[in-house]
Parts: sequence; structure tokens; C-alpha cells
Amino acid sequence: MRVQSLFIYPVKSLAGIEVSSFELDEFGPAGDRRWMLVDDQGQFITQRQLPLLANVATRLGPQGVEIGVPGQGDFGLSPGNGRMAVKVWRDTVDAVTGPEPADAAISRYVGQSLRFVYMPDESFRRVDPLRVPENRRVGFADGFPLLITNQASLDELNSRLAKAVEMRRFRPNVVISGAEAWSEDSWQSITVAETRFSVAKPCSRCIMTTVDPDTGLKDPDTEPLRTLSRYRKTGDGVIFGQNVVHQGSGRLSVGDAVDISQQES
Repeated sequence: MRVQSLFIYPVKSLAGIEVSSFELDEFGPAGDRRWMLVDDQGQFITQRQLPLLANVATRLGPQGVEIGVPGQGDFGLSPGNGRMAVKVWRDTVDAVTGPEPADAAISRYVGQSLRFVYMPDESFRRVDPLRVPENRRVGFADGFPLLITNQASLDELNSRLAKAVEMRRFRPNVVISGAEAWSEDSWQSITVAETRFSVAKPCSRCIMTTVDPDTGLKDPDTEPLRTLSRYRKTGDGVIFGQNVVHQGSGRLSVGDAVDISQQES
């Protein structure tokens, strides 16, 4: 088994970036989902409400994160001096506000008042203690530092679909090749290169999987979620991929060897 591909998402729910490698820090992949969009009440906003956010490009420039807003131009994201409390799911987090020009551009693009916020190092959002007993942190990701998926499982899903979908629909950080389809259901511990990952929970999927990452449009037949729900529905929801927590730092690269060091029988 090998690492087939790697992705980071500098801004929650904007387009991701496929990379050849990334470093791990306390939050997960360095720079992953430290930025997020919120409305005027500080409530987090994603493609669930605004699928066109998929069309907003992200880049890692010499000065940090850059975004490209269709019809509006390119903007750098740098933390400002303002502070605000923001909500992401059940958590309230102290965040730093971003640059007003980027806020204005994204607001014009979606037709709704939005602003960028950044999670600084001094803010601490804890991973679900019911799933991870250690006092571990996470950025603005839905709940866990990393998501690992299995290419063979996508291939099996695509064999059931009238139109195949890309792995980008599922927004993973790490895609593994060389495993059997759905074998990730039994994984408990994974080692990539020299870094070990503990599996926290299966990843339950939502309407975002129906958004075409190239167009920002939802599939009219709610695929692939509809097909997944027919045979991948469990007590945790409609499942694709595994949420994991890294045990230590390190660098992951495409081509790294993957070992399943603990597996349910």
C-alpha cells in the first residue's frame, strides 16, 4: 500500500490543493483549514449552504495563503488585528479577522455578507473527547485533524454510478492505493512512512459530496450520496473514509509506504 495523493485545504470549504508532500503540526497538515468563512453572526459557512464556494481557488504563495475569487480577482489572506468569537458546529472559537478586500470580494461573489477568519496558535479547539481521549487540537476541519480515504473504495463506488466521480468530492488529506475496497472499515492504526495515525471514527458524508468541484453545482440526482446511502449507511451515518489523529510530527509524501499496524479481526 502506498500514498497515492495528498491534499490540503487552506480555507475550509474552498477549493483544495493537491500537493506532493506536507508537514504535520499540532493541528494536522500544516496550514490545513486554519482559515474559514463566517457570516455576520460568526456562524461558519460551507459548500453545504453555498456550493459555489467550490469555485474559489486557493494557493500557497510566498506571503501565505492566496485566493482567487471568480470575477473579483486574487487576494492574499493575512490575519489582522480584529478578534471575534466564531461558531463551527458545536464549538465556539476565538478567531482573528482577515483582510477586508477579500471579505468584500467573496461577499460580492456569493451575494451574502461573509468574512474570513483565522485560527491563531493560542486558540484551542479540542477534538471530540468521546472519540479521542487525549487532549488533542484541531483547526476548522469538521472534527478531526486528517481524513484518509481508499482509492479502491472509490473505484467500487464508481462501478455503481452512471457517471464516475473524483476523489475530490470527498475532500481527503491522504488517499491510499493498494488496499482492498472498504478494508478501511476495519483499520484501527495506520503507519505512513514513520508516522502513526490512530483511527478515531468513520467519516459520515453529507450533501457536499454532491457538489461538482469543477463547477460548484450540486448533482441533480444527489449522487454519489444517494448510491452510497443504499449500502454504506451505519450508525455513524453514510460512510466514506476514516477520520484519524496523528501521533507525532513528520512529513508525508506521495509514494510513502503505508502499513496497517492494527486491524479488527
